[in-house]
Amino acid sequence: MKISVLGAGGWGTALAIILHSNGHDITLWEYKRSYARALNRSRINKVYLPDIKIPEEIKITYNIEEICNNKHMIVLAVPSQFIRSILKLIKKFDLSDTTIISVAKGIEKDTLLTVSQVIEDELPKINSSAIGVLSGPSHAEEVGKKIPTAVVSASKDLETAKIIQAAFMTSYFRVYHSTDILGVELGGALKNVIAIGAGIIDGAQFGDNTKAAIMTRGIAEISRIGTLMGALPETFAGLSGMGDLIVTCMSKHSRNRFVGEQIGKGKKLKEVLKSMEMVAEGVETCKSAHQLAAKHHVETPIINATYNILYNDKDPIKATFDLMSRDMKSEH
Repeated sequence: MKISVLGAGGWGTALAIILHSNGHDITLWEYKRSYARALNRSRINKVYLPDIKIPEEIKITYNIEEICNNKHMIVLAVPSQFIRSILKLIKKFDLSDTTIISVAKGIEKDTLLTVSQVIEDELPKINSSAIGVLSGPSHAEEVGKKIPTAVVSASKDLETAKIIQAAFMTSYFRVYHSTDILGVELGGALKNVIAIGAGIIDGAQFGDNTKAAIMTRGIAEISRIGTLMGALPETFAGLSGMGDLIVTCMSKHSRNRFVGEQIGKGKKLKEVLKSMEMVAEGVETCKSAHQLAAKHHVETPIINATYNILYNDKDPIKATFDLMSRDMKSEH
């Protein structure tokens, strides 16, 4: 197939290489002209995925027309808060026979839409059955090194989910399929908020017991929100739920865990974000998660505590002990 990957960050680059290895004709789009030219010269993404060679056959461009005309698939590999602006750039092209795939993990601020819902909203001529997502526990740094990884493709349409599955599946990148696109997206987005909380636990030098509690009760909050919104509860026990939560809360590669860790050590959010090259999706998603919980009247104490630490300067130590001293509850 002819496939374009929009976004030459670490994840976009890693996925472009996977798709190329499966014999697809790949175009990788980088929005900065100077960086696109640098990638073409060096064939190494020195900023976002160093030490991984980009095959010569992958076309790298900053020209938006090159990535939209006559493509079977377009993969959106840009942060979720930039998705709508990218869709506005490409909506003038004929995308009627194109499958649109999101690999972003976030919820749009203010609208509280998942990325697939943003695509439907911005590209009304595209049938919802042609929209899919790819999500799961998958750091670009490890996928680039061909470390065995498992993810899930999802679409409202089973055949679309299977087409995405077949396009990406390799001997080291295993893809399952699902029709619970809402659950897959919510799991991938909301776990970033819990990962910030887990990072705060690391930075404040609490222990493994505390972190396990945050992760386990965090997935309960994610499931609570998701099922009330119409997602399947079993999705949150799967790759895009518990699987993604584990890797994001535990890994040295996790940008969201890093943000939390620095805040747990006493730094302010603005200071931490200023020091980072890459986007930590959970920072904006935390606002959306807090709003979603209020909108659906869902009890989410960990999400609320993380929000108050990030945006109301609540002390992380006090927030942790406030969580611990809440009224006694049943686990379920």
